[in-house]
Amino acid sequence: MSNNQDGQNNQNQQIEELLQSIYEALLKSKIPEKIKGKIKEEINNLKSFTLDARPARIAIVGRRGAGKSSLINAIFGEMRAEIGDVKAKTGMGKWHTYKSELGSLEILDTRGLGEADKPEEDFSQSSALEEVKASIKEKCPDAILFLSKAKEVSARIDEDLEQLLELKNTIHSQHEYDIPIIGAVTQVDELSPKKPDTPPFDHPVKQKNIADSIEVLSVKLRDAVSNPVTVIPICCYLEFEDNEIVYDIRWNVDTLLDYLIEQLPNEAQVVIARLAKIRTVQKKVARRIGASVAGVTGLIGANPIPGSDLPIITGLQTAMVTTIALIGGKKIDKKGVIEFLSALGVNVAAGFALRQVARQLVKFIPVAGNVISGAVATAGTYALCEAAIAYFIEEKSADSVKETYKRVFDKKKKENDKEE
Repeated sequence: MSNNQDGQNNQNQQIEELLQSIYEALLKSKIPEKIKGKIKEEINNLKSFTLDARPARIAIVGRRGAGKSSLINAIFGEMRAEIGDVKAKTGMGKWHTYKSELGSLEILDTRGLGEADKPEEDFSQSSALEEVKASIKEKCPDAILFLSKAKEVSARIDEDLEQLLELKNTIHSQHEYDIPIIGAVTQVDELSPKKPDTPPFDHPVKQKNIADSIEVLSVKLRDAVSNPVTVIPICCYLEFEDNEIVYDIRWNVDTLLDYLIEQLPNEAQVVIARLAKIRTVQKKVARRIGASVAGVTGLIGANPIPGSDLPIITGLQTAMVTTIALIGGKKIDKKGVIEFLSALGVNVAAGFALRQVARQLVKFIPVAGNVISGAVATAGTYALCEAAIAYFIEEKSADSVKETYKRVFDKKKKENDKEE
């Protein structure tokens, strides 16, 4: 077994033991049953983000030239898919696994719907639609990205939209899954006027043309699939030399990724956020998780609870920090966790396990009269979330991480005190 596999197994064991310790503390707790149910739900959410994490499965649909391969490259920031400028490139509508040291992503990069010529790669079915349906039967996508060139939203896509609806219905009948569809208007840099041709395309006429293309595709998608579909304008243009980016005018790819991740199952969110290496996306995912955990820890503290139940709160907080570290592409090893907690003034040098870290955090939370208030619990969770983002995603210094914790804790505590 490789060292990487050993490390992954050890990491998973640590997370599993931590979550189990929260369950065990919950069994002994006198917390009301209704709140216990919410805590169990949050533990399951954290489990899906960590132990159950898997590659996202995205079907990218659109005819030749819509920018499917360009989008794949833009997401990774690397040359991952060859771009067909003249002849159709993508052949068999099959799942492709794109791997890196940070994980993998499964993409159904379809042969362009409605194309006239045959692709250069081999293909197995008589039509693009049949190829895609065969792949969908093999594996259910988490979401469909429907791509259309900005200059072609008013024409040439009606047939594609009919096929999109058929794909949606096929997925529903085969997998009983109402798949989310996201529209993307691509190559907005080519809309008139040609200048400006670099982000943020700040010209009133160009901005109006971008807005018009969004509106047209939104209406067409809504009419095709019978419900509103969010449409996001993007530019994915990259040039490579020796696999290095030499020209980059990507625009709004982070917005598309952020919205896409929100539509995915929990178990598919962390890996794609980590792979994209776009900090704004990673931070938004981390903050959504932090807000969810803060809501539950606030409920626990609002009772208020005896200090003996604090390990439930600190266990949830530790699992949250662990998840944020994973989003940032960091390994949950002794060095990383101890350095983070040391930056906050928490000493965990004696022994190491995530469940032990949670016990150490108990000393870090102010307790008055042997109870903890909801305001303190919520503020502490938000502060730990932001400190973890600063450390694992933004890679800030220890002093900056500590200052972040104190600033956010004081701010949230004041806000919550007013509400209480």
